[in-house]
Amino acid sequence: MVLRNVVEGASIALESLRANKLRSTLTILGVVIGVTTVMAIASMVQGIRTQIFNAIETAGPSVFYVVRFFSQTPLNPDRLPYEVRIRPVLGSTDAAALTRVPEIAYAGMWVQLFQRMEYQGERTQTLTIFGADEHYMDVNGGTLLRGRFFTRGELAGDQVIVLETDLADRLFGRIDPLGRYVRVGDKALRVIGIFQKPGNIFEPPGQEVGGVVPFETARQNFRYDETNALFIAVRPRAGVAPETARDLATVALRRARNLRPGMPNTFDLITQDQILDVVGKFTTYFFLAMVSLSSVALLVGGIGVMAIMMVSVTDRTKEIGLRKALGATRREILWQFLVEAATLTFIGGLLGVAMGLLAGEGLKAVLKMESAVPLWSAFLACAVSIAIGLAFGLIPANRAARMDPVEALRHE
Repeated sequence: MVLRNVVEGASIALESLRANKLRSTLTILGVVIGVTTVMAIASMVQGIRTQIFNAIETAGPSVFYVVRFFSQTPLNPDRLPYEVRIRPVLGSTDAAALTRVPEIAYAGMWVQLFQRMEYQGERTQTLTIFGADEHYMDVNGGTLLRGRFFTRGELAGDQVIVLETDLADRLFGRIDPLGRYVRVGDKALRVIGIFQKPGNIFEPPGQEVGGVVPFETARQNFRYDETNALFIAVRPRAGVAPETARDLATVALRRARNLRPGMPNTFDLITQDQILDVVGKFTTYFFLAMVSLSSVALLVGGIGVMAIMMVSVTDRTKEIGLRKALGATRREILWQFLVEAATLTFIGGLLGVAMGLLAGEGLKAVLKMESAVPLWSAFLACAVSIAIGLAFGLIPANRAARMDPVEALRHE
């Protein structure tokens, strides 16, 4: 009996869609938009997480960074606790102290710059430029395509740069950039190499990596915030547990800074787990915010379903009266209209899933992400669309179920 009612309700809903195409389309449009939005956002969030995991896998999960402060950083730097504000700026002596630890393979001072690049009138947006050394790709990954990286002599502050290949193509086109000068900010730097960053590295919008310059070149020629831009990249030796390396690095830095037992650290360590935790929280909050916004479209769709079902109940008053006269119970009438409403929103959910898949592919192409729309979001979207039909179809269905058969048969 239940299966027959489900099939009957679904067939009536499909017939209603066929007979009233425009009205039905407008009814389920809100559901389609809401489901599409949820799936597109789920695809983007999944892509961001995938890119972060891949980037960490490329760099190595044991790599960590020493910064002036991290966990205590509020939105307003002026509100930092006093004991954090007086922390000394990271310097070469800190990096040297870490280098002397046998279990650490590499420790180098790096700086992150944000500058525009220009060549013969072709100008870029603000890019990320790292001041580092010849071990940059050993830590961050990547491939040197042409030219070379820095020599020991150039690390002293020569005006040279290694460009990222996509940026080099954008600025120089078919011209060979090696040996030519590109303007970074207000400084002219000679291009000595072209490298390709890992294909899976994650770059937030506005933070595209454009190139690498020697650390001393960055320090001597560009302005930057010493509080946030300076950091030490640390890579443990093979076979050394990340926890052990971090503990030894902490001890070495405390000794270098003459911190007595009981005194708090005057630096912070950023591990890959912390980065993943921050990214996970950000993407979760972002996803929840976007789902909340898309729920407005789902609410509008639900109200539309309620309206069209009310119209359907009114149009089929005689049919309802006839069915009751022939022995149909209130429960059967109620179930029939609930199934009809759920079928309408389920169709809207399927259309939303299809459009969400297309939107996910579009986002993947635009943002250069290697991810697929998560399967769970498709099932969730369909379940939510059916739930909307059941919730908003309950009032019209209850109205139909409570009709008096005699009055219904007299309806004109």
